[in-house]
Amino acid sequence: MKEQNYLDHLVGVFGQPVAENPGVVIQDAAFEAMGLERWHFLTLDVDKDKLEDAIKGLKAFKMRGINCTIPHKIAVMDYLDEISESAKLIGAVNMIVNNDGHLFGENTDGKGFMMSLESNGVDVKGKKAVVFGAGGAARAICVEMGLAGAADITIVNRAQDRPLGDALMAILQENTKTECRYIDWDGPFSIPEGTDIVVNATSVGLYPDVEVMPNINLDSITSDMFVQDVIPNPTETALIKELRCRGIPCATGAGMLINQAALNIEMWTGKKPDKDVMYKALEEALA
Repeated sequence: MKEQNYLDHLVGVFGQPVAENPGVVIQDAAFEAMGLERWHFLTLDVDKDKLEDAIKGLKAFKMRGINCTIPHKIAVMDYLDEISESAKLIGAVNMIVNNDGHLFGENTDGKGFMMSLESNGVDVKGKKAVVFGAGGAARAICVEMGLAGAADITIVNRAQDRPLGDALMAILQENTKTECRYIDWDGPFSIPEGTDIVVNATSVGLYPDVEVMPNINLDSITSDMFVQDVIPNPTETALIKELRCRGIPCATGAGMLINQAALNIEMWTGKKPDKDVMYKALEEALA
């Protein structure tokens, strides 16, 4: 007799705003290609003050795991039973694995970022970087670059978020050999000469504000620099489009998104997904 088991395996993402997050597109495509027809990815809008309730719901529904995006990457750590050493160091969690009610937090953002750089032939060891932003994504990126041997990181962010920048600098100073500094972002920022890597780790340019670009003096970005955006939707932000026109080496946030999503799927299912399938699904969805 054919086995009858229609139990759904649920994963997803908590965030706000989250409607424009294309995670469901690439995750569901990966599950289908892997033959995991009862696995489903849910895109869930969660208010800041309802995060604890959402975590209780995750446990109640016995969801296998969840991604956390803006604004929950830091706050969610208060509700977890265990956190990886790298996520503790970063001070932010972007994914959770539910092992029979025991919630384990990990950060795959920075790892996905580093994999994207590597695929573009960029090695951070001994390099100088400028990172825009100081939130969860920026933390992961800066820490991973610091641990990989980046020589110098300049963190550029809004003056009102100075505490976030100071906290990130403290993490880098205490755990890496990277020189670092924080600069208030209060006008068009010019990239210093000698910079090797420029990272937009902010939400500027994210759908639906697709015509907006970070307040950067683009003339200060030269062809010997590499620019990495973290925004996956649209697949090419206004910043990336302009840089391509200028002949500046750059990469979209799609690579970082696909790589971290693949790592998440492997941790949830124990199986490696086909990244090519995930890329194709993302391109088709956002075309």
